[in-house]
Amino acid sequence: MARRRRGLPIDGVLLLDKPKGMSSNYALQRARRLFQAQKAGHTGTLDPMATGLLPVLFGEATKFSQHLLEADKVYRTRVELGTSTDTGDAEGEVIACRPVPALEESDVASMVAGFIGEQDQLPPMYSALKHQGRKLYELAREGKSVERASRRIKVYDARLLCVSLAGESPCFDLEVRVSKGTYVRVLAEDMARALGCEGHISQLRRLKSGPFDASGMQDFEALEALPDQAALEAQLMPVDCLLGHLAAHRLSESGAKAMRYGQIARGELAPEMPGTADRALIRLYHGETFVGLGGVESSGDVVPRRLLSSFVAGSGQT
Repeated sequence: MARRRRGLPIDGVLLLDKPKGMSSNYALQRARRLFQAQKAGHTGTLDPMATGLLPVLFGEATKFSQHLLEADKVYRTRVELGTSTDTGDAEGEVIACRPVPALEESDVASMVAGFIGEQDQLPPMYSALKHQGRKLYELAREGKSVERASRRIKVYDARLLCVSLAGESPCFDLEVRVSKGTYVRVLAEDMARALGCEGHISQLRRLKSGPFDASGMQDFEALEALPDQAALEAQLMPVDCLLGHLAAHRLSESGAKAMRYGQIARGELAPEMPGTADRALIRLYHGETFVGLGGVESSGDVVPRRLLSSFVAGSGQT
């Protein structure tokens, strides 16, 4: 007999403003306890030092996390020049120092512009990537280093916000929009080396992830001040907000019945339906209710791909 999951069957997306000094997993578990949710997950780890947008998915929303994991991200960061650390950020131990050459703001701006576009990036040892079943940061803490394959990443945009080259702590602030899998710490190190010195980040804040931006974020202080469970759940966005980039289709009654039984909905679509192509994914609705994802066939058939448990549970209906 399956073990019954504790908590409430809550479904939705919370745009959490993760505080500094808290791991993404700790923030996730704190949010799950606060909402008393049966199931929760997050989409894209933020380092403990980092702050900002951490989408937390509850219940059925966890089924669609991959769509946000693959999304572009926007970050704001401060790059400190002159020293590099073993972690690539201000929480690590200094491992190298190199004097900052005489630079003008225009030199920094030109360098930043040169990083826009596709490039190879070597993931850092202090990361959650795994090697033979162990996370790289675990190996790094033991003083070990292993070979890592470079990744192809893309910097879509990089905007220099301010530059401070005078005094003992030369630095610059930067806002970047990057593809999935990009490590801003590594990008900052590479930028510093392009200027002829070492570098690390001292601040990092995620401002956007896919369709979500900072305007909808909630912090723990505000959430914990809410009066009751209903007020908490009112802060959640619906599950299908993760899938707004996909075309939508309202199922016919016969199509909905087929889907509930895991069968193909024959002739459900006109082949020329806008926004779809053979093998494309589409959002499916029964009436006004989101029920999951289907795959489009060139014949106009729709194949069930990822359906909500609440919808499938209605297979006994007629």
